[in-house]
Amino acid sequence: MANTAFAPNNAVVKSAVDTAGFVPEIWSDEIIAAYKKNLIVAGLVKKMNFKGKKGDKVYFPAPTRGSAAAKVATDAVTIQAAGGTAIGINIDKHYEYSRLLEDIAEVQAQSSLRRFYTDDAGYALSTRIDTDLLQLGRGAQGGTAGDADYDKAYLGGDGSTLYVDGSNLGTDLTDAGIRRAIQRLDDSDVPMDGRFLVVPPASRNTLMGIARFTEQAFVGNGDTIRNGQIGDIYGTKVYVTTNADTATTTTTRIALMAHPEAFVLVEQLGIRVQTQYKQEYLATLLTADTLYGVGELRDTSAVALAVPA
Repeated sequence: MANTAFAPNNAVVKSAVDTAGFVPEIWSDEIIAAYKKNLIVAGLVKKMNFKGKKGDKVYFPAPTRGSAAAKVATDAVTIQAAGGTAIGINIDKHYEYSRLLEDIAEVQAQSSLRRFYTDDAGYALSTRIDTDLLQLGRGAQGGTAGDADYDKAYLGGDGSTLYVDGSNLGTDLTDAGIRRAIQRLDDSDVPMDGRFLVVPPASRNTLMGIARFTEQAFVGNGDTIRNGQIGDIYGTKVYVTTNADTATTTTTRIALMAHPEAFVLVEQLGIRVQTQYKQEYLATLLTADTLYGVGELRDTSAVALAVPA
């Protein structure tokens, strides 16, 4: 009797049109390259390398700001009380991508087909990480973390009116809406360096009709079109991604303006590629996986803008 405990037949890559004549080392190199190429948000936020270390939670200190005190002659300096909290980031996200490749397929396949599987593995894992990071925007500006209602998101049209699930739905980005989001960051003393705006495809179409954006977007600094970057506006780099979060009302998606210190990606296990020969199938099992955690560090360093899907 055939062994069916490991994998169903329809999950086995069993012909030359299914596989790509892989060599394990090439798999690893190309999957990691595809992963890095497709990351957008993970390359913009704070990243902590936790590789090789034990534990399932990392704590980040979040001290409160101090203030300057006047020095009075002959008096001692003013000692400011320590304050702040520690923010814990759980490392609880473990995702994998697997294929089972039969010997006949590996022997007969064209090597030119290899890139499909390496690109697909890298894309799948990078998409998962970017999605988790973008969904942190649900808690920005005091919003409810994990809640797709986005109770502290603002309409893209003016940047001031709160999005309300079922009534005040997303409106097209405008110059005024973008400037108001920038002001929110300014009012919170968020550094200007490194700020970014991530938008869904529909909002890119809207931006192309905003004169201020088209005047500044393509200034030719050599790296404008890179990892989803489509330009910049008021010194804020603009990126487009199909992973932009969808609100509870599915006709609304979320554009996110943030500073790198708003969110953090803690990577405990980078992209790992493993192969194992399965004699019962006369096939090779390929698995790529990663282990990480994401979290919000500075609540006021990000603004969610509700826009049409």
